[in-house]
Amino acid sequence: MYQGFYNLTSGMLTQSRNLNVISNNMVNIQTPGYKRDKMVSTTFQEEMLYRTGRRYKDNPEPLATTSKIRSADRTYVNYEQGSYDLTEGVLDFALTDKGFFCIDTPQGIRYTRNGSFRVDDEGYLALNNLGRVMGKDGGPIAITSEDFKVNSQGVISVRLQPESDDEDDYGYDDEETEVQEEILGTLRIVDFADYEQLHKEDYGLFSTGQAPQEVESPSLLWQSVEKSNVDMVEEMTSMMTSQRALQSAAQVLKMYDQIMSKAVTDVGRL
Repeated sequence: MYQGFYNLTSGMLTQSRNLNVISNNMVNIQTPGYKRDKMVSTTFQEEMLYRTGRRYKDNPEPLATTSKIRSADRTYVNYEQGSYDLTEGVLDFALTDKGFFCIDTPQGIRYTRNGSFRVDDEGYLALNNLGRVMGKDGGPIAITSEDFKVNSQGVISVRLQPESDDEDDYGYDDEETEVQEEILGTLRIVDFADYEQLHKEDYGLFSTGQAPQEVESPSLLWQSVEKSNVDMVEEMTSMMTSQRALQSAAQVLKMYDQIMSKAVTDVGRL
């Protein structure tokens, strides 16, 4: 009888934690580069069941192994590639292969798939208010002109306008004049050997103790962002399943409480 309280309570706690994970996924469904979480549950205190006689308890016969308590094991991150959203914003970048952007935060270097950047007050490429985007040279990238372009390797360059001796000549012929470009910086794209060692933090950032590996030939899509890999239909289905399991456990736990009250108040007086 009393074992049922442990079984039902552990089930309620596990489903409650699962609902928290699902809710966090649904909240971040519009966050660029977000990777969904999934909680994995396990059993605790497995016991062997035996069959014995009513009068003689010798030579018990083993029946099966039962799990008494269910608990949350761990939450793992699904790093599956998300789809792409063409934003046409010049400060939006999407990685089309493995890798992470490097962000210099006050807590140290962090890594993210979120390429929805902006230019901070000092003219450096940054991720919201979290930190500046790191370049391949190890420093931040200064955006000195809004008229820049980015290639698939993450090289940010701006076209230089040649000087003209004639004040009335405001243009030039591309066929006669060599086009010169100034490289503002190259986005640093890194990857890791073991994603299991990545620690997920707030705002889609990751930290790790392992050394990053430079991606020699990154694949980048400019003026686009990678969408979250959260499937709303799947999350809604999981949420309803957890809610019903939680409600069922609460109802049965209430019945257990009523039965125990009857045993104490009515049966106990006999």
